Amino acid sequence: MYIPPAFAEPDPSVLHAFLDAHPLGALVTATPAGLLATHLPLLLDRAAGPHGTLRGHVARANPHATAPSGGEALVIFAGPDAYVTPGWYPSKQAHGRVVPTWNYVAVHAYGPLRLVDDRAWVIAHLAELTGRHEAGRAHPWGLGDAPAGYIERVADDTVGVEIPLTRLEGKWKMSQNRPAADIAGVVAGLGASAADGDRAAGAVVAARTPASKR
Repeated sequence: MYIPPAFAEPDPSVLHAFLDAHPLGALVTATPAGLLATHLPLLLDRAAGPHGTLRGHVARANPHATAPSGGEALVIFAGPDAYVTPGWYPSKQAHGRVVPTWNYVAVHAYGPLRLVDDRAWVIAHLAELTGRHEAGRAHPWGLGDAPAGYIERVADDTVGVEIPLTRLEGKWKMSQNRPAADIAGVVAGLGASAADGDRAAGAVVAARTPASKR
């Protein structure tokens, strides 16, 4: 991923926290027929390996279920994003040398793809995955709520995915390269938007403003 220095986030703890907060990733691998992509929820095990390990699952009918193990995989995670109009920049009034842009957060995770065709592994993974996302609900759903034998049949139609991470790249493109007044204009513009996504991106722009430009 192209990452200018102003947008780079190298801190593993920040990248890991992002993966936990945005668990839906796009798994991309190369096949003889071309690139193959699958969107799937993933769990991060921070303690497994030097950069952590991602674990997920795909349907047995998914071509990724028969992808060769060991080949490099890329998983793309996305965070808040928003269109930024030059109209928010005081620079537009000063000299006009401005153009629109798009602010966004993205993390790319790399590692060898490992498929796990094991019913017990899949069931344990599904229990962990649902346990995490059901936590805090008034009436959390668990695997035991399904009819007898149903989860086993689901697991038989599912293949586990494990990716020991070899590299993590983080990009927070949030107007850090703009003058202080322009950044303030972006924060105000996005903060005034009726769209939840715009306001979320605006909060990240504010949090990522370099200390020298606050």
